[in-house]
Amino acid sequence: MLPDASAASLTPFVASSVAAGAIVHTDGWQGYSRLQAAGFDHRPRKQRARFPDREWVLPRAHRALSNLKTWLQGTHHGVSPQHLQVYLDEFVFRHNRRRTPLAGFQTLLGLGATHEPTAYHQITRRQPRSRPAEQSG
Repeated sequence: MLPDASAASLTPFVASSVAAGAIVHTDGWQGYSRLQAAGFDHRPRKQRARFPDREWVLPRAHRALSNLKTWLQGTHHGVSPQHLQVYLDEFVFRHNRRRTPLAGFQTLLGLGATHEPTAYHQITRRQPRSRPAEQSG
């Protein structure tokens, strides 16, 4: 996970994730300013949010992120960093099956039938709390 969106964080991330010399298309964020010096063919384009009738650089990516934000804020009313990955996994699962909802349901049924339930401590990576001894009466 990136600590922030600064050039000091983004440049090493891109260098470790993208092949050297690749063409990298980004928006006009200054955090990408060091990509050219790092050996990438950086092609920034500023978004024109104030002018919706003009072409967006990455329209599908912007739409997907917008849908994610709306879903997180509307359905879950916010998410803590501790559980973010689980919510992202759910969003990707739903997004990938958005055109075939029955297939998503069938996949969930199949997964539920073949896998053990995931415990809360597995999701959060916390140690499970020990339960007090049952009192016999």
